[in-house]
Amino acid sequence: MNTTVPASVYAQRRAHLAAQLGPGGIAIIPTALERPRNRDSDFLFRHDSYFYYLTGFTEPGACLVLAHDGRSTLFCQPKDLEREIWDGYRLGPAAASAALGVDAAHSMAELDSKLPRLLENTACVWYPFATHSGLAARVEGWLNVVRGRVRYGAICPAEQNDLCTLLDEMRLFKDAHEQDIMRCASAISAQAHIRAMQRSARMLRAGEDVREYHLDAELLHAFRDAGSQYPAYSSIVAAGANACVLHYRADAAPVRDGELVLIDAGCELDSYASDITRTFPANGKFTGPQRALYDLVLASQDAAVAATKAGARFNDPHDATVAVLAQGMLDLGLLDKNKVGTAQDVIDQRAYFQFYMHRTSHWLGMDVHDCGSYVEPGEVGQTSERKDPLSGETITNRPSRILRPGMVLTIEPGIYVRPAEGVPEQFHNIGIRIEDDAIVTETGCELITRGVPVKADEIEALMRA
Repeated sequence: MNTTVPASVYAQRRAHLAAQLGPGGIAIIPTALERPRNRDSDFLFRHDSYFYYLTGFTEPGACLVLAHDGRSTLFCQPKDLEREIWDGYRLGPAAASAALGVDAAHSMAELDSKLPRLLENTACVWYPFATHSGLAARVEGWLNVVRGRVRYGAICPAEQNDLCTLLDEMRLFKDAHEQDIMRCASAISAQAHIRAMQRSARMLRAGEDVREYHLDAELLHAFRDAGSQYPAYSSIVAAGANACVLHYRADAAPVRDGELVLIDAGCELDSYASDITRTFPANGKFTGPQRALYDLVLASQDAAVAATKAGARFNDPHDATVAVLAQGMLDLGLLDKNKVGTAQDVIDQRAYFQFYMHRTSHWLGMDVHDCGSYVEPGEVGQTSERKDPLSGETITNRPSRILRPGMVLTIEPGIYVRPAEGVPEQFHNIGIRIEDDAIVTETGCELITRGVPVKADEIEALMRA
């Protein structure tokens, strides 16, 4: 599966960012640090998303410096044949310029000596705020060196700005290369979900002991077997009542005949995440109450998908979801209409929150909860206040983001029924979520995760296979 992005794409991104730095602006973008896992062992390294977005470089120990005129300087690990025996190949500064298309490259060992000179006679330093522990202190140290040279005519930048404000807006819109990678990642993840569904039914039919970790293993195998680097996040494999725990992790609980299984899992491919949730009967056949709740959640997702289109607001899919769920909760008896009133009353009082307590969407991209403002930038100042009917807290409302082509978001309604007074027992401990990834288009949205079935009849047919 070839998802190679040309070096020219990263150069174009750097040029676009440089043009936004303003006269005399300079940006510093480090990659992530390696993190110790235990004695003499590190966590698997994953580069910083901002850094990779501008370089395509995956090695640890690197930093990009970008000037307003577009000149780029990369600091990376030096060639060290002895360390490469232990840790693997290093590109090295000598090869970095040609390989990555940067204007200059130096060893990371020279960062502290060369960076103050790069900062001299600039007006503003841009770097990602609150994302790299200790970076702000290092910037201050480099600026102190520059201040020490003012007697020789050096000018020290007087302004510091958060680079995330510029990069978040750039990353919010996925280009054709990014969309293609995300389609590939989604296809891999869809096949992983199919394998997990079928293994669950197959093992139960054979009378075997099925555990959540068996299905988690199926996901991991499918991810790596298809060439993805790792899961985009810790996979949720939740059997039975565990599905009512929103951030449950795959563990050792038994997968029982007659119960549902909720799997929220997606792979990361070439730095881009996928994010799929499917809920299915462990044995391949929904019971009546399970099917009733499942069909309600699917109907709410259908309404959200229809609301996801260019020109709509980010909140529109959520509002469409809640409208369907509110009426459905009344129709199924989850909520007592004699106590809560009409569907609009359920919405106004947030009575649905007992069973649906999260938002319907989030941005998706290099990070599974990707960067990008949820407020329309030109309307930030348009505020109104409301009192939350559940907490009593005063909340400031701002106009939500206008959806535009190239944005990618999840659509993931759910229902989670914990035992409680007045809640019909037939629905107790049922948790259902259905999640797909959508690319906003001119005419609507493209669901890129439907390689795994979503309709109840299709899921049952798949699990019989």
